[in-house]
Amino acid sequence: MSGHLSYEESKKRVLYGLYLLAIVTVIEVFISLLAKGHLIEGLEDFKWILYLSGLVIAVLSAYKAYFIVYEFMHMRYEVKGLALSVLLPTMLLIWALVAFFQEGDSWKNRRDFVKKKNEAPAQQGPKQEGMSKGATATLPYDRL
Repeated sequence: MSGHLSYEESKKRVLYGLYLLAIVTVIEVFISLLAKGHLIEGLEDFKWILYLSGLVIAVLSAYKAYFIVYEFMHMRYEVKGLALSVLLPTMLLIWALVAFFQEGDSWKNRRDFVKKKNEAPAQQGPKQEGMSKGATATLPYDRL
């Protein structure tokens, strides 16, 4: 039973985890407020700051998820096969989210293109001649 913690040690680990998650969350909120220009005016005009803050927030969020899975879900104490059976589907889920966001952006761009095309005035093509108004044409497959 050397792998088990006493009640006091377990309580200290939980409090450590809660404090760590709280500090990382406060850092994420601070970075977000800073990048959006709520703390320093005009900072939101720099696009590279928005991208950098987004990357930092994503990394901090991934760290929090890792910590929660390994500490509070006790994956640290499990065999490697079980830990991988939980983590690999999670990686596939992250890949799927990225793919769905990319696909959604593609659909949005296509929709914007169609809207612009619909707003443009129609171009009049060359006048067609050869058939009177009430005449119908016979198509080759009508004779079958």
